[in-house]
Amino acid sequence: MQQTIPDGYRVDARGRLIPEAQIKPIDLARDQLVRDIVNGASKLATELQAFKRGAFDDIEALVELSADQYGVKLGGKKGNVQLVSFDGRYKVLRAVADRITFDERLQAAKVLIDECLNDWTDKGPGELRVIVQDAFDVDKAGNINVGKILSLRRHKIDDERWKRAMDAIGDAIQVIGTTPYIRVYERIGDSDKYRLLSLDLAGA
Repeated sequence: MQQTIPDGYRVDARGRLIPEAQIKPIDLARDQLVRDIVNGASKLATELQAFKRGAFDDIEALVELSADQYGVKLGGKKGNVQLVSFDGRYKVLRAVADRITFDERLQAAKVLIDECLNDWTDKGPGELRVIVQDAFDVDKAGNINVGKILSLRRHKIDDERWKRAMDAIGDAIQVIGTTPYIRVYERIGDSDKYRLLSLDLAGA
């Protein structure tokens, strides 16, 4: 049940009612600033969600309209689409990225790779041990970096155990879903290059 806050009081982080008269002005100013920023961010987040849904719907409507000209009905998984404005100044990319994880066969790959590293010692590429250890490190949530694991397959090493390990990594790949996204680009001056219009707060 939500606590009723009497006039002239604030609730602190421990859930206690504190008279505003006892709160330092700087603490009140800080509280107000945080609330203003959060309210602004919440409004922007809602607007971005609405923009994203609308953009996906509009792109799909255009794709279907284009297909209708050839008597084609599209269905199934939505694919990548690139749309360019008539003057070539703007570009919109709708893409679908697979969400990838690994099954238990990744552990077999790790064992084979460790055998290689232990046997090679000074004979093999010394930096590879660091690369492998970094690839198999997990983040705070216990997740493995998919890109780092897959990057191991770029190393062409003529050792049957390494080759079997790379096969095991390939077999361990599991697609658990897809993530659609939209990127918006603007042409840089009169060049043939485009810059990404950032919709991310950190990159804005």
